[in-house]
Amino acid sequence: MANTPHFKVDLVTVDKSTRTMFLYAGDTIVKEYHIALGESPKGHKEQEGDNKTPEGSYNLDYKKEDSQFYRAMHISYPNESDIEKAKQKGINPGGFIMIHGQKNGDTKNPKITQRFNWTNGCIALTNTEMDEFLALVDSGTRINIQW
Repeated sequence: MANTPHFKVDLVTVDKSTRTMFLYAGDTIVKEYHIALGESPKGHKEQEGDNKTPEGSYNLDYKKEDSQFYRAMHISYPNESDIEKAKQKGINPGGFIMIHGQKNGDTKNPKITQRFNWTNGCIALTNTEMDEFLALVDSGTRINIQW
């Protein structure tokens, strides 16, 4: 089997402050990506439309091939704590936060697009990186997101 990785990714971490995502197999970083985030990346996502990426520990719970973006994997936001905090504030926590590729039909060069935070709170990769990410990361993998 050619190109079969010799490791299992068991943790994904995101450092929003440096716009970097790391894939870990045990204690070893096996892959690093430059990412694009939402237009207001600093701080934890609290409500729909705030253009923030959640912070905390979540799971990558399913892959989505029929997205408006090139391939995607769903992040399990909001969790019970997020829902409770939003309920106390009387706001909608939002949801459907994904790691995804570029917008379908977008003809802009992804090397340029990825220099900017352009999502609505998701985490974006180039399409080639998204193919690699989905080959390396299984549903159920933990993701830790921090500033």
